[in-house]
Amino acid sequence: MIAKTKLKKGDMVIVNTGSEKGKKGEILAISRKDGKVIVKGINIRTKHVKARKQGQENGIIKVECPINISKVNYYCEKCGKGVKLGIRVTEDGNKERFCKKCQEVK
Repeated sequence: MIAKTKLKKGDMVIVNTGSEKGKKGEILAISRKDGKVIVKGINIRTKHVKARKQGQENGIIKVECPINISKVNYYCEKCGKGVKLGIRVTEDGNKERFCKKCQEVK
């Protein structure tokens, strides 16, 4: 099943459930097929990496892991909290996303 969402890569989101609740970050990648997003600075795990080629580093690195898309909301700068996004068509036929609380175009 492909997840329907109005979020895009580069959007600022806020986590609304789990141990990372209340933290904000930018979306680095979206997988609509799996219904997951990777958010910068959220859900960081340590990964043990072995050098595969000469000159490549080995050791313990920190990696952002995907979280469910339903656990994040778009963060509106004007409202100061997580909000829902709506889509409307302008007079010239283009679509635009807007905050459903303050009606500001995103």
